[in-house]
Amino acid sequence: MRLLHTMLRVVDLDRSIAFYTEVLGMRLLRRTDFPGGKFTLAFVGYQEESEGAVLELTHNWGVESYELGTAYGHIALEVPDAYAACEAIKARGGKVVREAGPMMHGKTVIAFVEDPDGYKVELIQAH
Repeated sequence: MRLLHTMLRVVDLDRSIAFYTEVLGMRLLRRTDFPGGKFTLAFVGYQEESEGAVLELTHNWGVESYELGTAYGHIALEVPDAYAACEAIKARGGKVVREAGPMMHGKTVIAFVEDPDGYKVELIQAH
C-alpha cells in the first residue's frame, strides 16, 4: 500500500489551483470535469502522482461554502527555511496565519498559512 492523495473540497477551483501552484509552488498535474456528477477534480503536487502523494482539489458545482469541522487539522510541507518561505508566500499574496518560529514546547521551526477555503498548511523547516 502507499498513500496516493488527500482530497480537499474547494469552493472556487481556479482560486485554489492558483494558491497551490502560484503561492506554494506545486504543479497542476491533471484536471477533469465530470458533467454527469456535476463536479471537477484537479490534482496538484510537487511530483507526479506515481512518485508520491498529491492533493486532490474537488469542486462540487453549485456549492458555495463548506464547514471545515473540528476534526481536520492541516497539511504539512517541509521547507528549507520557514522564515524565507513565509516572506515568499506573503509576497505572492498568500495569508500567513502563524509566522515562522520555534514550535511551542519544542525547537522545530514551523509556520502556518491558510488556503482560500481556510484549510491550514503547516510549513516545517528541514533540520
